[in-house]
Amino acid sequence: MTPPPGAQHGALLLSCPDAPGVVHAVTGLLVQERCTIVQSQQFGSATSGNFFMRVEFAHVDGSPLDLDGLGQRVARLAETFDMTWELADAARRQRVVIMVSKFAHCLNDLLFRNSIGELNLDVVAVVSNHPDLGRIADSFGVPFRHIPVTKDTKAEAEAALLGLLRTEQVDLVVLARYMQILSNDLCTQLEGKAINIHHSMLPSFKGAKPYHQAHARGVKFIGATAHYVTPDLDEGPIIEQELIRVDHSLSPDQLAARGREAESRALARAVRWHTENRIAVIGNRTVVFQ
Repeated sequence: MTPPPGAQHGALLLSCPDAPGVVHAVTGLLVQERCTIVQSQQFGSATSGNFFMRVEFAHVDGSPLDLDGLGQRVARLAETFDMTWELADAARRQRVVIMVSKFAHCLNDLLFRNSIGELNLDVVAVVSNHPDLGRIADSFGVPFRHIPVTKDTKAEAEAALLGLLRTEQVDLVVLARYMQILSNDLCTQLEGKAINIHHSMLPSFKGAKPYHQAHARGVKFIGATAHYVTPDLDEGPIIEQELIRVDHSLSPDQLAARGREAESRALARAVRWHTENRIAVIGNRTVVFQ
């Protein structure tokens, strides 16, 4: 039965060792709570032996959900099946900090998508190690915080960032072409709560001007990878990748422009899926319920 328009939706994301009865137990619990299932997706991994499920639900009559009470019942169910789980209000706007340096494309794309309702973010600040992109943040009415970073001030800059994240109770940090390497300690503290974007030609074309390097080698595909941040540089669990075919007719600058398109698209999808509780992590891989 379809709930009435405007009904509050809950989203339950879970993973556990694959075993008979998991789906029955979850759906049975929701029936007991007078809920109807709006959307359900599941995946059993033959390689890991794990089961993954995302279910979105609402009360049949559209009345508000008691997510705290439901969470207590899910916790008891989790003990039976050794579940890892997350339960959230599907409409909750996650509090996000976007970090940038001098490249504007990903920042502008995220803020625009959010302004038209394509993303459901509460962007509490744009943080940058350069002042250049403050004008873009201002144009969308988002606070801009300039935190300079040098070799000698890196620890102080990261402490200032952590202070901001705690004060603003930030749920997610998005590195939208932030051209600084985060310390291992900061990466660990942000585990599962920070997403990065980079071109997908690594490790072939490292360092400055990767698209110019790719042009010199005559590549036929370019792309971008969005992944969770870990202490292993650019090797965190991959969330999304975008691929674009290119050819000899494109100049290095045109190749870079195509690359910016790929980076913006991949990052926007990764952010949306994360904030909609659609991503489960298993080791260094992800299961994404699109």
